[in-house]
Amino acid sequence: MMNDALSKTFHVPDDLAEETLVAALRRWLPGKSWSHVRGLVLSRRVMVNGNLCLDAGRRLKAQDVVKVLEHSAAAPPSIDDVKIRFLDLHLAVVEKPAGMTTLRHPEERNWPRRRKQLQPTLDETLPRIIERKQHRGPRTRGVPRRLRAVHRLDRETSGLMVFARTVEAESQLGTQFKKHSIHRLYLAVVPGRIEAQTIDTRLVDDRGDGRRGSSRDPKLGKRAVTHVRPVERLDGYTVVECQLETGRTHQIRIHLSEIGHPVCGDKVYRGPYPGTPLVDASGAPRVALHAAELGFDHPLTGEPMQFSMPLPNDLVVLIDRLRGKPAARNRPRGKSRR
Repeated sequence: MMNDALSKTFHVPDDLAEETLVAALRRWLPGKSWSHVRGLVLSRRVMVNGNLCLDAGRRLKAQDVVKVLEHSAAAPPSIDDVKIRFLDLHLAVVEKPAGMTTLRHPEERNWPRRRKQLQPTLDETLPRIIERKQHRGPRTRGVPRRLRAVHRLDRETSGLMVFARTVEAESQLGTQFKKHSIHRLYLAVVPGRIEAQTIDTRLVDDRGDGRRGSSRDPKLGKRAVTHVRPVERLDGYTVVECQLETGRTHQIRIHLSEIGHPVCGDKVYRGPYPGTPLVDASGAPRVALHAAELGFDHPLTGEPMQFSMPLPNDLVVLIDRLRGKPAARNRPRGKSRR
C-alpha cells in the first residue's frame, strides 16, 4: 500500500454518517482509487472504534473513529483458536484467544451471517465448537443451544472463561461472582518496577473525560479491589500477577494505569488522570494481559474446579524480548491458591 495512507486517524463527521467505509476512505484519501481503499480494508489495515474491520461496506455513524494502520494487523482468530478445557451439560470452560470479542455488540446482532464471520465473537463461535465436539458424525440441524456469558474478557485479553449452558448454572455462577468467591488471576506486563500492593478504589463510568476510572467520592461508583504481586523483574519492566477480589469492567487496566504502570500495549489507559499519557515503548502487539487462572465451585455438584492456562506465544515473545534474549520455552505462571 502507498505510504501516504499510513497511520492516519479520522473522526466521522455528520455529513459522512451512513456512508460506507470505503466511500469515507476515498474522501479522506484523495486521489486513491476504489480498489486501493478496498485493499486497505481487506489487508487488515483499517480499524473502526478500536476494532479491526474487514467489511468494506460497513455503514459508519457520526463520531465513529476510523484508523488506517501502518502495517496489516494479525489475522482475526478463527474457530480453531478457541480451546475447550471442560464441558458438561451445565457449563463450558474455554481458552479465549486475543483478538476475539466475547459478545456481539447490540448494533451488530442483525448483521448478515457472512459479515459476522469476518469478525467472529466467542458467544457465536462456541456453540458451533461444542456441536462439532459432541457430534462427530453428520451436523445436526437447527441453531446450537445458546450459551450464557456470566463474565467477559476484553477483546485483546486472552485467557480462561466460563460459560453457563443452563439457566440454573447461570444463576449459581452469577451468585459466586456477586459474592466474589471466584478465583481469577491474571498476568500482565507493565513498565517500571512495581511492588506488591492492594489497590482499593471506587470505579465510575466517567472519570471526567468519558472513560472509566476511580473517584475519590466514597458515595460514587462501585468498590474495586486488585491484589498485585511482581513475579519477574525485567529491564525496565515487570511481569505481575493481578488477583481480582472484585471484577469491574477494565479494573486491572485502570488500577495499574492509575498507579503509573499502565499495561503494555494498552492504548486507552496510559497513566494517572488527569495528566499527560505515558509513552508505551514496549512494542507489545496488544494489551499484555492474560487470564491465567480460573477457579470456582461447580454450579450443580459443588465440586471445586481449578484451571490454569500458560501465556500465549505473543506474550511469551514479548517477555523474552524484554529479557533481552531469544524466545525461550519458560513461561511465567501465576501461583494457584489451591
